[in-house]
Amino acid sequence: MSLPLNVIIGAGSQAWPGWLPTQRDQLDLNNRASFEHYFGDRRADAFLCEHVWEHLTLEQGQAAAQLCFDFLKPGGFLRCAVPDANFPDEVYQRTVQVGGPGPADHPAADHQIVYDACQFRAVFEGAGFEVELLEYCDAQGRFHYHGWDVTAGPIYRSLMLDHRNRDGKLGCVSIILDARKPEEA
Repeated sequence: MSLPLNVIIGAGSQAWPGWLPTQRDQLDLNNRASFEHYFGDRRADAFLCEHVWEHLTLEQGQAAAQLCFDFLKPGGFLRCAVPDANFPDEVYQRTVQVGGPGPADHPAADHQIVYDACQFRAVFEGAGFEVELLEYCDAQGRFHYHGWDVTAGPIYRSLMLDHRNRDGKLGCVSIILDARKPEEA
């Protein structure tokens, strides 16, 4: 039996055991041909994508969700995280805002959208995924955490892993969801 094909999309410097890190020049969420070239006839068991979707427009994000759906095995999942529009922290919101703060080389400079949990969920449901929200803030700014297995797909900017979330204080949160491709798809 072969090892699972678990792929990090837009890994940057992230490296997790059991996951293959890729960069945009290998897998471009705006380019089906890059997925066809990388995967050929294979399909991924799982994708991990942390703080990438906000760099796409809503329409690009919807197309990217469909692309990931098409290149996942039935029963496979995409664990995805983005900044949370409902996290009630002014500094955080200035940092993640569309266009981002500071110079053009700042990581947030090309943010295209800041999602709330309902919007983000809808992107993946529209592609055919079954979606479970793992972490998010609701419209009133209350943080919700649904116990999830960090070892199945680590997200650094999460309640359990981010160094800024300590001693009962939330310093950085994400909307984190699992988008699962149905077995019969």
